[in-house]
Amino acid sequence: MVNPLAQQDRKIPAGSDSMARDPLSIPSEVKASIRVLVVDDERTLRESCASVLQMDGYNVTLIGRGEEALETVRRRKFDVILVDLYMSQVSGLEILQSTLEAYKDTIVVVMTGNPSVTSSIEALRAGAWDYLPKPFSATHLQVLIGRASHAVMMSREAQDLRVQLMKQNGHSDKIALIGIAPLFRKAVDLARKVAATDASVFISGESGTGKEVIAQFIHQNSRRAGRALVPINCAALPEPLLESEMFGHKKGAFTGADRDKPGLLETANGGTLFLDELTEMTMPLQAKLLRVIQDGVVRRVGSETQDAVVDVRFISATNREPQEAVDQGVLRGDLFYRLRVVPIKLPPLRKRLEDIPLLANHFLTYYWQRHRQMGDRVPRLSEASVGFLRSRPWRGNVRELQNVIEHVAVLAEPDQTIQPNDIPVYDEGAEWPAESVTPPGVMDEAYHPAKDRVVVQFEKEYLTRLINRAGGNMSKAARLASIDRTTLYRLMDKHEFQRDETSGSTA
Repeated sequence: MVNPLAQQDRKIPAGSDSMARDPLSIPSEVKASIRVLVVDDERTLRESCASVLQMDGYNVTLIGRGEEALETVRRRKFDVILVDLYMSQVSGLEILQSTLEAYKDTIVVVMTGNPSVTSSIEALRAGAWDYLPKPFSATHLQVLIGRASHAVMMSREAQDLRVQLMKQNGHSDKIALIGIAPLFRKAVDLARKVAATDASVFISGESGTGKEVIAQFIHQNSRRAGRALVPINCAALPEPLLESEMFGHKKGAFTGADRDKPGLLETANGGTLFLDELTEMTMPLQAKLLRVIQDGVVRRVGSETQDAVVDVRFISATNREPQEAVDQGVLRGDLFYRLRVVPIKLPPLRKRLEDIPLLANHFLTYYWQRHRQMGDRVPRLSEASVGFLRSRPWRGNVRELQNVIEHVAVLAEPDQTIQPNDIPVYDEGAEWPAESVTPPGVMDEAYHPAKDRVVVQFEKEYLTRLINRAGGNMSKAARLASIDRTTLYRLMDKHEFQRDETSGSTA
């Protein structure tokens, strides 16, 4: 039977295509256990949806009023909710938010007859799993609910595995994120909140800031933790090899393809795929990836048919400014908006000065235990060493600090106090270049004006590094410079440095 209102944007046709084969092959007993709620104030539409889904074996409930839906989702848990975004009195967005407040792991799909980018992104950011633009076919509905049901099945299996692991190992975070800097804690708090959902995350930050560590943290605190986190560096492989690695290939697809090979998207099924340096992926591959994100269907290289249906969470990362990459035509805008449901920006180490002592001591203990025999007493960093570390530019960020401290741990003696000259400096020119205290053109000036300019430049650079070494403590800064605090304050006032009177009173 064909729906007579199928041409209108609020109806779906229900016909012979509702018997289309389910590509997910979800067992009938699993389907029967999946509770689906359909909420729409258009009776013909919701009954058409119910007819298709009940024929497929799902446990379906229908509601036509938003107020009733709000009351129901607060009292009863559903695995999948299909809700119209635009309804009178109570909107689908309200139902979405209320559902996720009560049951954060419920999958909510929003339907909309006005699928604008703004409304779709708003729904996805609020926690929607996907959106379904009207009008849609019964086959489209079947495939989408099939993918959602597959995600429910994977989540149940992961939860069972997590329970087993907790019984064996106890409950603890597997990834420790060290730092107290406000910008860093803000990023970690956001990562912790989004971890509980299946939302796509886009992490940006300079090289070495810890983007992969954040990705691991999100995965291991998610409902997919029992499944694989599969990383792939999009900058490390040429296009043909990257395509084969991601999507897999069929036997004979190219020279050397002597067997069928599944790609990393299939390996990550039920888990998370971490796309590192996404902006280095070529545009044709970005288009192919977008198709997988939209449909969940993987077609291997050399294949003319669908080879697998996957349920993957995507976490992407780049050391570039992602919006600039879109503006420059390096990153597809539609792919970016799909992957950047929740953006997380990691601060560079130079904006986390208070974290440097914590990280340095953590790495020193870790690498000492790794490279030395049990019982050898761990070396310690002197105050001068900590000040020296805080004064460096750390262009390689946390990764550079980690490598420097490993070098220290390898060469140090047991119970040694590490001094600044024990710390390797790989970019001496960047530390305090001799020419930096000589302003441009100064050698062409008369002696006294030239001298005054050089002194001013020297005093400014010296004060900047001195205050960083002292961590903003004025008493300590005066001691390190071997001058009294009055002289220090006079120099600071002269060059318009801001003083922290509270820290100046502490030793």
